[in-house]
Amino acid sequence: MRKPIIAGNWKMNLLPGEGAALIAALKDKVAGAKCDVVVCVPFVDLCAAVEAAAGSNIRVGAQNMHWEKSGAFTGEVSAEMLKAVGAQYVVLGHSERRQYFAETDETVNKKVLSAVKNGLTPIICVGESLAQRESGETDGLVSAQTVKALSGLAGEQVKDVIIAYEPIWAIGTGKTATDAQANETIGVIRAAIAGVYGKEVADATRIQYGGSMNAKNCEGLMAQAEIDGGLIGGASLKAEDFSIIVAAATATVQ
Repeated sequence: MRKPIIAGNWKMNLLPGEGAALIAALKDKVAGAKCDVVVCVPFVDLCAAVEAAAGSNIRVGAQNMHWEKSGAFTGEVSAEMLKAVGAQYVVLGHSERRQYFAETDETVNKKVLSAVKNGLTPIICVGESLAQRESGETDGLVSAQTVKALSGLAGEQVKDVIIAYEPIWAIGTGKTATDAQANETIGVIRAAIAGVYGKEVADATRIQYGGSMNAKNCEGLMAQAEIDGGLIGGASLKAEDFSIIVAAATATVQ
């Protein structure tokens, strides 16, 4: 049984004090969760978020990192820097990073390897555009993205990473893949992992759905056999909505 994981991606929202207040509001609401609960926050919020989450079951992650340990990379942060301020997770390869900041499968892989080496759990995003889905490219694309992102990892390491299936056409648009569509594509991703690392590794790897999961549609999505949680955007900025999603994940735990 894979333990569900619900991770909030705050994106470029909330000042440190606002973020701390949101976490304070979340604490009691998610205290009994049987799933992992994570908030992935802007760099400037990390210290405040870690402090606010102390003593709770809420873990803190970042939204990006560089693959090098240090160097002349103005504006970047390393895995060691994230670890030093208490981050435990990091979102890598989000479609917004790929679209606006020239992230590639190759740079995502470098970041994944660095994150794992430094003890951070990467949440690796894969997903297709609407045009790619309509032209039948979805399965091949998400499979290739997944395999490339994991290249260089051993099977035991793959078991500990998180994959987030994020159809680009469903991020921030209010559109959502149907429960069946999301489940099917996540099954394809799991099969791609099995093709390289074997069924045992694939069955142990947690794969989230990340395309506009919210308080209204989370129950149906979380009921799907292949879906192990959600990477939550807008709904993660509202304590009540986020706690409803956490509750839906908790309800799937036997």
